[in-house]
Amino acid sequence: MESILTPEDKVKIQTALAEAFVDNEVDYVYIADRIKSYDLKIVEDILYSEVAPVCFANLETPVPPIWTGFKDEWLLDEIEKELRTRQQNKVRRVFGNLKILWLRYSYRYIWKEILKNINNNQLKN
Repeated sequence: MESILTPEDKVKIQTALAEAFVDNEVDYVYIADRIKSYDLKIVEDILYSEVAPVCFANLETPVPPIWTGFKDEWLLDEIEKELRTRQQNKVRRVFGNLKILWLRYSYRYIWKEILKNINNNQLKN
């Protein structure tokens, strides 16, 4: 498993993980297949510290606007803004860390489903 990600790898992981936040049936097999070759601890951190803070609101809205998938450019721009804001502002960093803890708790089922599909795939092979 790779522990150092190229920018292309990171984009691949971020866009795959964002699929878990669409208002439609989530294809966890697809997500697991896209991320299974990477260090899963790093992928889990990307899920909760980069992707979830940007995408979770879609699942919290009564009528979510995104149901087929996030536009890659929008997603990557929003993640970059979120990370930059946390890095530059101490209050936002503290708030962001609390938000990440809440996201890990509230959306823990997403990571469990991804891992289950990775494990199922490994058992088949």
